[in-house]
Amino acid sequence: LTPSTSLPPLPPFTSSTSSTSSTSLNRCPPVLQIIKDSQQQHGLRHGDYQRYRGYCSRRLRRLRKTLGFKMGNRYKYSGKKVTVEMVRDNRYLLLVVMEAERAWSYAMQLKQEANTEPRKRFHLMARLRKAAKHGEQLERLCESPRVDAKTKLEAQAYTAYLTGMVQFELQEWKAAMEAFNKCKTIYEKLASAFTEEQAVLYHQRVEEISPNIRYCAYNIGDQNAINDLMQMRLSAGGGGGMMAEKLEALITQTRAKQAATMSEVEWRGRTVPVKIDKARIFLLGLADNEAAIVQAANEETKERLYETLLADCRDTIQAVREELRTDVKQRAGDSAESGKVSNLQYLHSYLTYIKLWTVVRRNESMAHALQAKLKEPQTDENKRGPRPQDLIRLYDIILQSLAELSTLQGLEEDHTFQKEVALKTLIYKAYRCFFIAQSYVLVKKWSEALVLYERVLKYAREVQSKAKNLNNSLKDLPDVQELIAEVNAEKYSLQAAAILGGSLSMWPFRFCSTLIKSFFKSSLLYKNGPPLSERLDTFRLDPSLLGKQPNLVQFPPDFQPIPCKPLFFDLALNHVAFPPLDDKVEQKGKGGLTGYIKGIFGFGS
Repeated sequence: LTPSTSLPPLPPFTSSTSSTSSTSLNRCPPVLQIIKDSQQQHGLRHGDYQRYRGYCSRRLRRLRKTLGFKMGNRYKYSGKKVTVEMVRDNRYLLLVVMEAERAWSYAMQLKQEANTEPRKRFHLMARLRKAAKHGEQLERLCESPRVDAKTKLEAQAYTAYLTGMVQFELQEWKAAMEAFNKCKTIYEKLASAFTEEQAVLYHQRVEEISPNIRYCAYNIGDQNAINDLMQMRLSAGGGGGMMAEKLEALITQTRAKQAATMSEVEWRGRTVPVKIDKARIFLLGLADNEAAIVQAANEETKERLYETLLADCRDTIQAVREELRTDVKQRAGDSAESGKVSNLQYLHSYLTYIKLWTVVRRNESMAHALQAKLKEPQTDENKRGPRPQDLIRLYDIILQSLAELSTLQGLEEDHTFQKEVALKTLIYKAYRCFFIAQSYVLVKKWSEALVLYERVLKYAREVQSKAKNLNNSLKDLPDVQELIAEVNAEKYSLQAAAILGGSLSMWPFRFCSTLIKSFFKSSLLYKNGPPLSERLDTFRLDPSLLGKQPNLVQFPPDFQPIPCKPLFFDLALNHVAFPPLDDKVEQKGKGGLTGYIKGIFGFGS
């Protein structure tokens, strides 16, 4: 690579003086701050390790050119090492940090590629060892009396972190845990010595390495660590990465050990043997996944857990479906049990029920989040907020899933199940119809919205009449009584808005019927009263103004006396004597034949 011709800017923590007389560097390099800022700004926010490695290489080249720290010429490479005597400028320490970061980022890039190319794991370990070696060099350089205590501690923690990563990949759990614990202890001490704003970065690093420590403890023999790992998985908030993959693999491995003792499952009064290992593992973790969804701290974590559960369920259903094809071929010649659903088919129906009901719960959770956003005031007018149309799509998916539930094999004769599905369908139909009405209200289609509100009330009353014997199935469903109250409030508001042409759009939804009655009473009093043009200074509710014959002005208007326009007549003209004009009139002459000839040829003109 050809060095850049322009001088690069100095690093942000460069010492303001390089005098040899100073016993310590004026500005000590905040190692962790420099590393985190560089990572977030150059690719690691999106997990792009290759981009970050390229940044480290470019910055190393700029630093070496600025410091005159050449590693040979274009023909020959001569390795040079930073010594303690050179540490008069902080940029020499930054040089070692960037070398360690470049090796570490290359190792993380190879780790991503090693999932499909296992041979790259050898190169991965070589680069991790190289990074740890640069970390040890940084720790030795910081032993100089010119470096303050804070930088020495940061260098020790950084070296311990890189060493722990090497031992972690080598599966040397005890050595890795000791290195990570050393790193954690140093960062906790540094966090307690500074203000809260400065300590945030150290606390974040401690949270990053805590799952590694618990994972090492579990592999050493601490069985209680698995519970801590499960909680860390929940609090991750959707974060992925190397440790997340190891946690998922560990949880799957733990459930696989427990699955050896599981032989059957009971659902809707029928016990079904479970012989497929994948199905056993999934059913064992089902209760834990549902509990994790309930305990999720935010909607993002809950959505991630729902997606994980659905993905596992789809894989399990696929495994059961493959076994089912073989079972169908074996049962093709058996006519004795042709009318009975097999255990494998019933297990397939149970897993399909779990998948479909999870889809219903996930979309209902998303709908609740959107409803909460709909009720919030919009602060930014340019930003598009949620609309009722978004909720309609979610309830369409819910109704489609419920329709598939009613067609599951083995449950056609289960009348209680069919009634429960029909009842849930009515509830979600009511909510879907409610938000369709809300969308009509936005475009001021009052009559259509009012009809849909009546349909919502019809569905809700039907649910109440059918839910007397099925109270147990309504525990995890929305309350229709709240929907009825909300629809009644919306109906009053809708009637008022329809009459006033939307002038009540900013009024509260709870619009009482007494106000509506007083509105109609006052409107009748002024129906035949004075027109609008004569009462502009007073407010009166007059519905005729919105009709086809509004009482705006009196027409035709009454005749009113006005001053007459004067007429002028020229009376003096009758008494004026005009002068004689005989001398001005041409007299007809007596020319004879000669005059006639001259007149013909124009000679006399």
